[in-house]
Amino acid sequence: MRLYSTTDPYDFESRLTEAERAVLVRLRTFLDREVAPIVDDYWERGEFPVHLPDLFAAERFLDPAELREAGEDPSALFIGFRVMEIARVDASVSTYFSGQATMIIGAVLHGADDAQIAEWMPRIDTYDLRGVFAITEPDHGSDVARGMRTTARRDGGEWLLDGRKMWIGSAAYATHVCVVAREESGAIRAFLVPTDAPGLTIEKIAGKASLRIVDNARITLEGVRVPESARLQRVERFADVARMLRHMRASTVWQAVGVQMGAYENALRYVTTREQFGREIGRFQLVQEKIARMLGNITASLGMAVRLAELQQQGVYRDEDSALAKYWVCARLRETVALAREVCGGNGILLVTGVARHFADAEAIYTYEGTNEISALMAGRAATGLSAFI
Repeated sequence: MRLYSTTDPYDFESRLTEAERAVLVRLRTFLDREVAPIVDDYWERGEFPVHLPDLFAAERFLDPAELREAGEDPSALFIGFRVMEIARVDASVSTYFSGQATMIIGAVLHGADDAQIAEWMPRIDTYDLRGVFAITEPDHGSDVARGMRTTARRDGGEWLLDGRKMWIGSAAYATHVCVVAREESGAIRAFLVPTDAPGLTIEKIAGKASLRIVDNARITLEGVRVPESARLQRVERFADVARMLRHMRASTVWQAVGVQMGAYENALRYVTTREQFGREIGRFQLVQEKIARMLGNITASLGMAVRLAELQQQGVYRDEDSALAKYWVCARLRETVALAREVCGGNGILLVTGVARHFADAEAIYTYEGTNEISALMAGRAATGLSAFI
């Protein structure tokens, strides 16, 4: 039986191995049991289910037994489907998982040296080291490459970090923060900083209307001391950080596909059971046109995500590829969740229909890991050979 028969009519799922599909089946069972029943309540309260990290750790979805037994390493396609499957249920939980599965792993694999990778990666796989990535600042998001104000100063065998970071998801539940900072010389550095380090404070951002389960945080660093061993040894300039971001952006594309899937599945369930004028509203032509448009958006988005994963599996990582996918798929995301809410009528604003949460959460995904405009400029620069950045 196909796992995505409702949302994958072109059967991209068939490109997964049997072992990979087995992990996804187990993941779906876990999500149906532990996550789906609670997310509406936690979303409405704006709280994170603090017990979930331990449950994810116990299931070892980062280092699945099925793949180990089959002698397979996690492929880029499997990693994408894994994010998509979680986002299909909830974008906030997917954001938390991606922070561990792609952001901190991407930062370590592409910024640390071999010795650091050997030390840190086993701890990340088991959630002994729970990390988040901190680059965005209160006054600098899209222009952080030029405007970064967080500083790093060498002091003997240690470094002193000062500055502020903004919108750092799940920082309150992390053991470490990967902090990106600038030296006075202009060199860019990155550090794996313990969250209990003296001088580091974490403050939850309140009042969010999107990704309400994610505890986004403001982080302040005041004279935080870290040893040289905490510095990611292969990060010396912003191009090195961009290499990390290139890997992270693809995860956001898969999240956008998953949220579309979740909204569509719930909308489809609604229109095939809700009756008006003596018949299911799914029998009306205008509703069916919206259903077809949603399914087309999902299929095209999934196709782009799959091809991006295939390129990355071959070692092809280009900013324009991930930026184009982020730009285009997230635009389809916005349309799909709006249509899902629309076909549910007045009930579409209720959490119980399963579309309102996806509708709201899509707005955050549309913006983070590269705004729509920045992603478009990156893709446009590659297409024309001309930069339109200021």
